[in-house]
Amino acid sequence: MEIGIDSFASAMYGSTSLSSIDAMEQLLERITIADEVGLDVYGIGEHHKKEFLDAAPEVILAAAAAKTKRITLGSAVKVLSTDDPVRVYQSFATLDLISKGRAELVVGRGSAIEAYPLFGYDLKDYDALFKEKLDLLLKIRDNEFITWSGKFRPALENQPVYPRAVQEKLPIWLGVGGTPESFIRAGSLGLPLMVAIIGGETERFRPLVDLYREAGRKAGYSPNQLKVGLHSPGYVAKNTEQAISDYYSGYAELWTKAGKERGWPPVTKTGFNALIAPKGVLVVGGPEQVAEKLIRHSKALGGIDRFTFQMDNAGLSHLQLLQSIELIGTKVIPLIKQSLK
Repeated sequence: MEIGIDSFASAMYGSTSLSSIDAMEQLLERITIADEVGLDVYGIGEHHKKEFLDAAPEVILAAAAAKTKRITLGSAVKVLSTDDPVRVYQSFATLDLISKGRAELVVGRGSAIEAYPLFGYDLKDYDALFKEKLDLLLKIRDNEFITWSGKFRPALENQPVYPRAVQEKLPIWLGVGGTPESFIRAGSLGLPLMVAIIGGETERFRPLVDLYREAGRKAGYSPNQLKVGLHSPGYVAKNTEQAISDYYSGYAELWTKAGKERGWPPVTKTGFNALIAPKGVLVVGGPEQVAEKLIRHSKALGGIDRFTFQMDNAGLSHLQLLQSIELIGTKVIPLIKQSLK
């Protein structure tokens, strides 16, 4: 199981706002430390809001590529529906060159919708945009010369797309939420699946993951081609008591605020306790408890190939995030490897 972190490049920690320069510098330091302590992947999301600095994730990833040696660098997720697949491929192929073959893409429709009006797209085309643009992106990934036509972009006639990635097939994962159609789409295309689960119990997604694997089997893909990743909020401290103490207040504040925008109920301590329980989605605790929970989640979903923590969503300080990254690399990953031998 690969272990990594996804970041939305938050410019805020708790009630104290950092300058954008300091927040970006600290983010790049965290990616560098993640590389040094043995994490497998670091992803940068995409938002177009004041509190986040990830509007151009490929630029952040390119800066990180120059500071790191081995860690995979990817999007988490790239909002493909509101971008041009030609430019997306070119940007990440360039990242692949800079990183010497460590780039990848996780693409999706976007759970936040601010990119649609910003770039002149209509939300009524939410799924149609993604379907068409994913088709073009995969064709560009697999072919140097492209002949293609669609509804939302000018046609291409035997047009070459450069530069080409170092990797023969630039990895493209499909980021999904909870719609069965998205799981079936990923399986039918043989794409690795990244499931974002931010509430409830992780095991409730097993039927959807089974849909993905069955769709992939019917499309002729082997089980080892159908990778499953899991993305959830989490945090590791020296012990579970410390983790809860560090994490709860910031999590409750920021997720209650997000809930007002999305129609979710406010965070309560009772609800939080259910989420950090053995079957709950929040991966918050000491190294032993976190390792046990990730192994439990993997078994509940029939095996997962990757887990990524979303950590900069609970008002944690840069120092707390650094310490958590170090614990993941030096404690959690060895415990998981030992258990899965």
